Amino acid sequence: MLSKNRVKYINALKIKKYRQLHEAFIVEGAISVLELLASEFEVEFVLATPDFQQKYSSILSDHKTLVETVTLKELEGLGSFQTNDSCLAVAKTKDNVFLSADMQEYVLILDDIRDPGNLGTIIRIADWYGIKKIICSPDTTDFYNPKVIAASKGSFTRVQTYYTNLSEFFSQNAKGRNILGAFLNGDSIYEHKFSAEGGYVVMGNESNGVGQEVETFITHRITIPRVGEAESLNVGIATAVMLDNMRRIVG
Repeated sequence: MLSKNRVKYINALKIKKYRQLHEAFIVEGAISVLELLASEFEVEFVLATPDFQQKYSSILSDHKTLVETVTLKELEGLGSFQTNDSCLAVAKTKDNVFLSADMQEYVLILDDIRDPGNLGTIIRIADWYGIKKIICSPDTTDFYNPKVIAASKGSFTRVQTYYTNLSEFFSQNAKGRNILGAFLNGDSIYEHKFSAEGGYVVMGNESNGVGQEVETFITHRITIPRVGEAESLNVGIATAVMLDNMRRIVG
């Protein structure tokens, strides 16, 4: 049976200030936990059902991580979701380390993305299209939010993030670089010639788009042309379309 202190600790990590205090976060579900164990993240412990331990005994023994046996009912009581796929892990967060775009590399910029599901989906999409770096505004939702981690489906282990003031970042690091911004009134993405020199792709807030301060640094305003009557696209879907067209041209 799980101790009260263990339960209290895990529940505390669902709140941002306690994740920051303990420098730790929750990972739920078999796929995400297995990705975690194969990554460079430091793992504190894994809670797993007997079935999970038996199925992945070699992985768990190789990793030498503390594994506690729990029932599925105990996991469901701890998790953030209605069902939990047989395991939960707690790992240490990483430092907020500076990132920039190397030559011939595109980096994704997120300006005030508030929905955890959207951020997790964007991380997964970035991973799919080979984008390894995402730079986030301070108001973008926390990378280690359990809903972000869950929506990323393990991609959080391969995509780096850096939270910073975007205006200051562009002022100091983006001179002479391509800075593409997604707008409703930009030039068609299907006509834009993505440069092989790389640069930055900026996606804005779900309701308000790219902020005015960041907008001043945009060198190319691009849009996904609307054919039907929908008011707008979900930012995750829009990011996928942007990156897909970029990869079609620059590979």
